[in-house]
Amino acid sequence: MSSADFLTDFHHVATIGATPRHGVDRQAATAEDAQSRAWFSKWVADAGYTLHVDGIGNMFGLIEWTPGAPYVLIGSHLDSQPLGGRFDGAYGVLAALHAARNVDELATKSATRPPFNLAVVNWFNEEGGRFAPSVMGSSVFVGLFDQEKMLDTTDLAGVTARAALAEIGYLGTDPRPVTVSYAEIHIEQGRILERENIAIGVVDRSWYTQKLDIEVLGEQSHTGATAMADRHDALVAAAKIILMVREVTTDFAEEAIVSSVGQLTLEPNSPIVVARRVRLVADLRSGDPAIVQAARATLLEKIAALAVEHDIKINVTDFDIRPIRYFPENGLQLAEQAAGRAGLSTRRIQTMAGHDSVAMNTIVPSIMLFIPSVDGVSHCEREFTTDADMVAGLALLTEVATDLVNGALVDPALLDPALSPALASSARA
Repeated sequence: MSSADFLTDFHHVATIGATPRHGVDRQAATAEDAQSRAWFSKWVADAGYTLHVDGIGNMFGLIEWTPGAPYVLIGSHLDSQPLGGRFDGAYGVLAALHAARNVDELATKSATRPPFNLAVVNWFNEEGGRFAPSVMGSSVFVGLFDQEKMLDTTDLAGVTARAALAEIGYLGTDPRPVTVSYAEIHIEQGRILERENIAIGVVDRSWYTQKLDIEVLGEQSHTGATAMADRHDALVAAAKIILMVREVTTDFAEEAIVSSVGQLTLEPNSPIVVARRVRLVADLRSGDPAIVQAARATLLEKIAALAVEHDIKINVTDFDIRPIRYFPENGLQLAEQAAGRAGLSTRRIQTMAGHDSVAMNTIVPSIMLFIPSVDGVSHCEREFTTDADMVAGLALLTEVATDLVNGALVDPALLDPALSPALASSARA
């Protein structure tokens, strides 16, 4: 497939759920997500590959050269944030589809077939904008999250992920492919590569993440008739917590920790009623877990004092704690060597954001690659990456996927028939 074919497909998919300012809104298991999934299904069918959809809505386009052999997975996600960017996730899926076709064409022309099969994956609910937590589909795939519990999660309207997937026709029952390695390419969502004029970021680790579910319980009352001294306004206290979450980052070196409150709901949400309940989610991230824990301790202390000051109750619950994950050194070297063959400059880089590759790296050797983001912006309509950078990334992913299906990163111990008969058989094929 040519670069022009890839770009045509990419820019077409960007029209699905398109927003007025060139972004997309394809939240998980919505009608717009269903349209992008239908496009993925048709592409896989037209290419002559096999489509599987598993019990959490992950989609796999399977290319089988060696019957019974395990798979190398490549891909990302098609869902987006509300008013999100058209590159985040979708680029990785489109690049994977075209890289897979490139590898398939090479394999078809070759006298020998690769020992491992290849599959392109579209993970369910990576973004977590509609259903929390994020990185859901891949985390269920690797066993970090329980499938039934995730299917029972609800959006703000009370709709379960199970019901939403069933509604759009993607609550599957197909078996999941046995996997030996994984690769994903993604926009950086930061400005390091652009600033340093580097073509490819080779991700060597993820940041530590800690989220806090904060429930502020005040007392509902009339906004006009209640004396100020008699109010127990949950929203006022919540507003102070939001500022605390931002200000705690100033206790540490610049950029050592990032924080935000990205979601807030209040009850009864009436213009003439003092809020009785506010729920918000605080997100703390750092390359050093000790920094996150110190910031958390400070926040808990200040929140406890705030509850006393306002004579209200505040419940804080830890959730979605994600440790630092290190990508394997041999995978980093493989990616760097492949980039060298493609004439692309590289640097090692950490990912502050969560990705499906981080989850996959817990069960199989995984490779995470970044291409530059213009101005380093993401999760907004202004998100942008050039066609040239996308095409360069596609060329690199093709190189990496070719190496992987030919056995790169596979532990030699797995070739022992006593340990893995299927894997040993595939290696002999």
